[in-house]
Amino acid sequence: MKGIILAGGTGTRLHPVTLAVSKQLLPVHGKPMIYYPMSVLMLAGIREILIICAPEYHDQFRRLLGDGSRLGLELSYAVQVTPKGLPEAFTIGAEHIGSDSVALVLGDNIFHGSSFSSVLEENSADVDGCVLFGYPVSDPERYGVGETDEQGRLISLEEKPVRPRSNRAITGLYFYDNDVVDIAKNLCPSARGELEITDLNRNYLDRGKARLVDLGRGFAWLDTGTHQSLTQAGQYVQVIEERQGVSIACLEEVALRKGFIDADTCYRLGEELAKSEYGRYVMRVAQEFRDVPALPYV
Repeated sequence: MKGIILAGGTGTRLHPVTLAVSKQLLPVHGKPMIYYPMSVLMLAGIREILIICAPEYHDQFRRLLGDGSRLGLELSYAVQVTPKGLPEAFTIGAEHIGSDSVALVLGDNIFHGSSFSSVLEENSADVDGCVLFGYPVSDPERYGVGETDEQGRLISLEEKPVRPRSNRAITGLYFYDNDVVDIAKNLCPSARGELEITDLNRNYLDRGKARLVDLGRGFAWLDTGTHQSLTQAGQYVQVIEERQGVSIACLEEVALRKGFIDADTCYRLGEELAKSEYGRYVMRVAQEFRDVPALPYV
């Protein structure tokens, strides 16, 4: 499976901050926002990742992440000149996807929960159709909403419904088989002139090839698109990290525990950032792994 991070757009809801920097490069408690969606793809075992961004930020993303080889990844970049909807990621990334299945994650979404890596790996294996991830919210009318039957099968999708049939919002993480490239190419724009991800997903639903994985209670899904939600995300990450002594979305640690890099490489990466708490954390994780190899993420 290939991975795509959609980090385009202008971040107008975060102006004036995003007049000078990409939203996905803003800090969320000490780490660039894009670290969080990237860690999701890595937890799913995905190592070939395309980052789609606005042209003016291409060099900034490349300066931050490079070609990914330091983390055992293969990163490539593409630009989205004018955002035309989420499905455009599959036409821009068609060459990257090739004949494989693909995972799309939005660059401003944060996911955190127990056994997340296992959930991701289980649902990314042999994708036949599309796999959506649902999350219970108190205001489903603000989101795309999925309805399931008593057996948990997806039976309807609605975009920002006035009277939602369920409280399961469709999150910014999607798994698709290779058909998604052709489906995206043939989508018709909505009345707003954009390609709608709900229309793409409904194509799979109509063919009986859409599944909804319920992330459920005890899990966190955060959208960082507004000043308030960005602050809340930072506070959430801060509380978890300070209480548990872990670092959420530490790319070096994820790469180490997934077997993408070894402990010596991880330690060297930490040394390069040793003046920061982040760097010292990476060094500590690598040293502990050397002493007692820890279990992989589950």
